[in-house]
Amino acid sequence: MSIDLSVLDLVPVPSGTAASAAVRDSINLARLAEARGYKRYWISEHHSMPTIASSSPEVLLSRIGALTEHIRIGSGGIMLPNHAPMRVAEHFRTLEALYPGRVDLGLGRAPGSDMRANRALHAGSGEHFADMLDEMLSLAHDRYAANHPYAGVRIVPEDAPMPPIWILGSSGASAELAGAGGYGYSFASHFSPAPAEPALERYRYAFEPSSQFPSPHTILGVSVICAATDEEAEALAATVDLMWLRLRKGQFLPLPSPEEARAYSYSDIERNAVKENRARHIIGSPETVARQLQDLSQRTGASELMIVSNIHDAGARLRSYELVAEAMSTGASN
Repeated sequence: MSIDLSVLDLVPVPSGTAASAAVRDSINLARLAEARGYKRYWISEHHSMPTIASSSPEVLLSRIGALTEHIRIGSGGIMLPNHAPMRVAEHFRTLEALYPGRVDLGLGRAPGSDMRANRALHAGSGEHFADMLDEMLSLAHDRYAANHPYAGVRIVPEDAPMPPIWILGSSGASAELAGAGGYGYSFASHFSPAPAEPALERYRYAFEPSSQFPSPHTILGVSVICAATDEEAEALAATVDLMWLRLRKGQFLPLPSPEEARAYSYSDIERNAVKENRARHIIGSPETVARQLQDLSQRTGASELMIVSNIHDAGARLRSYELVAEAMSTGASN
């Protein structure tokens, strides 16, 4: 069975590595993803988190688009409450003008930061997400009546279309909005404790065809750590254990090395929490990972799997994506 694979890059910052180097590492990953047949390369938006350097996805996407040729590039996603809707439309029409037919606009309603950063960003509330989305599209498509305060406002470059829009979710709350609007829908199984199937079904049930999406299209975010053997992958996965535990405590520290993670003294409660979190990750050799990804695709009916790999060593991270692509390609041809 052929399954489309894509990449979600959080731009993780490994301990002992400068955040600027982590940003540059994303370029290497994007080039590898294109060479290995991944369909899309998306970058998340997070703020005030030393563990993640994806604070300005539009800027990084502009550079990655220039250094690749055909892989789709996009946001996974832009947190709309953090921005003026007009600015989001301008940014992504500009990207579409630079890289026609290659750009995706993924939109989320969560802040992607803590309350202090929200205030510094002058961020709005996720409760107004639907209204902000409508405002952005009304501006982009000149829908405002002549007596409206925004009448006559133009989103330049006007001749570049708005890219396909994807609504991101982690609980199912946005599934019906995505379906009824005729958008794509991406569910974040890589960190959400909620099962994906109910949200994907709600999206499909509510779906109304649109010019950009004549049929429903679902992307499932999946955390994957792949190495030559199950044992090597397990060793690398120590990083995500401690990373997740720290995030749970509100500690946004750089990505720990496997050695740092193994040296950490876990309490019994923490060990149980880490064990439960492991259920959200696919970890193992190429054969193990391919089997589990195939099973996940069949179980959820996802149109596409989007891989996120938080691995401390940059070379091992690249190799993980490479091994996954090879294993899934081999499995599809058998």
